[in-house]
Amino acid sequence: MDRGSVDFLLQRTRDAIGSIDSESEERLISLILSKKKIFVYGSGRSGLVGQLFSVRLVQMGLDVHFVGDMTTPIIGRDDLTIIISNRGETVSGTQTAQIARRLGSHVVTITSRGGSKLAKASDTVITLKIADDEERHELAPLGTVFEDAVMLFFDAMVPSMMERLGVTEIDMRNRHAIWV
Repeated sequence: MDRGSVDFLLQRTRDAIGSIDSESEERLISLILSKKKIFVYGSGRSGLVGQLFSVRLVQMGLDVHFVGDMTTPIIGRDDLTIIISNRGETVSGTQTAQIARRLGSHVVTITSRGGSKLAKASDTVITLKIADDEERHELAPLGTVFEDAVMLFFDAMVPSMMERLGVTEIDMRNRHAIWV
């Protein structure tokens, strides 16, 4: 393992998360805790980050669905849709935002491009500032810093949500998927 790569990723990820203002974080937490159902969407690695966050939300006892799964119900008026997209130009992400808003869901986008098509199709936009050289950086290719930063941002919100919900780690463990 290249220690320089780890140091680079840690610093750039810290910078990206630090660019999110506390009001945006608080707004997202409030929306998550106040909505009936939460829908999460992302494509590719952003989708994997969304799935990781979805698992945590389910473990806290929330009604969460990943858009595109066969068992995902219809999005409704009292729901929240969270879409994760680095550049915010993925057609499926923008279409998901447009459909969700048409159905009355509040749409939150997590992106590095606040002026993207997806951002314009959303109600709330949380923008992570990513240095321009990171899209082509050999230590963090193809959006690595964005994906890592979003994952850590989501994970850092979990303790606050647990406290507000009165959920303990034991409660979460009891909702952990056990297949054996």
